[in-house]
Amino acid sequence: MKKIMIIGSGGAGKSTLAKQLGQVLHLPVHHLDAYFWKPGWESVTREELATMQEKIVKQESWIIDGNYSGTMDIRLQNADTVIYLNYSTIRCLYGIVKRRIQYRKKTRPDMGKGCPEKLDKEFFLWVASYQKKKAPLIKNKLSKANHLTIIEFTHPKQTKQFLQKLP
Repeated sequence: MKKIMIIGSGGAGKSTLAKQLGQVLHLPVHHLDAYFWKPGWESVTREELATMQEKIVKQESWIIDGNYSGTMDIRLQNADTVIYLNYSTIRCLYGIVKRRIQYRKKTRPDMGKGCPEKLDKEFFLWVASYQKKKAPLIKNKLSKANHLTIIEFTHPKQTKQFLQKLP
């Protein structure tokens, strides 16, 4: 595991897991949200995000967390491991509400500067519909990625146990 991508619904804990894995495995961590969002919640273009990822994946080792399906193939083609946090909708909704409270009026460490935590209707609905709309597409993509080690967790306890077993 030297080139790891972490995917899953908003609120699943991708960034937290990336940080923990980075510390344990001594790998550099890249949060796609930090690359995608400029101050004031301005987004970069798909092309800018793709260019940034192309540079990252050329490195010897990395952990990249985030979905961004429009550029997911860049990571899939270069990763050796995918960790898919496929948690329940309720668990992920809890995660985004908890995060909103925890980082009220602050910017998360895994987010672009000048983007104080917010929880709007659009994001809430995206997380609420993730299992029905996004998860099947991701499962399909992963089923075709035969060169990858795919690790899927359906509950945070599994993720915690995985971390505890790492050297």
